[in-house]
Amino acid sequence: MQITRLSKTALVASIAFFATLVAFGNITDYGSNFEFVRHVLLMDTIFPNATIHYRAITSPTLHHAFYILIIAAETLTAILCWIGTFAMLGRLGADARAFNRSKKWAIGGLAFGFLVWQVAFLSIGGEWFGMWMSQTWNGIESAFRFFITIITVLIFVSMPDTELND
Repeated sequence: MQITRLSKTALVASIAFFATLVAFGNITDYGSNFEFVRHVLLMDTIFPNATIHYRAITSPTLHHAFYILIIAAETLTAILCWIGTFAMLGRLGADARAFNRSKKWAIGGLAFGFLVWQVAFLSIGGEWFGMWMSQTWNGIESAFRFFITIITVLIFVSMPDTELND
């Protein structure tokens, strides 16, 4: 049972590390990654005959606001998952009830991370802004990989743990 608890903790740490790297990259390479968000919101590379162009956002201020919100959400995902990692680590040898309670931050961080990539990138970016139509500014595949990884870890971590001597 200890290996299961260690595995769950390590997987949460890996998502925390991933979200940290993503947020760090977006902050330190703001301009490059901002271009992605800007083009998705402008909808300037989707099919020319698409009838959803009216949804485009052309305000540079709103482009920055959306991007800052994305960075904040990625950062919050990382923070919650790091808190969860250390909470779980501190309860590895505890009784099952205490260890299960220690997972609340991790579960919150993983659920929030799932929402970031599924809602922000797939639903809003992919469907509302038609990102799937762009040959150049299309993050659907990456977002899918991210949220599938996160949801898989979330399912595993959410499974209740039993006593160590079982």
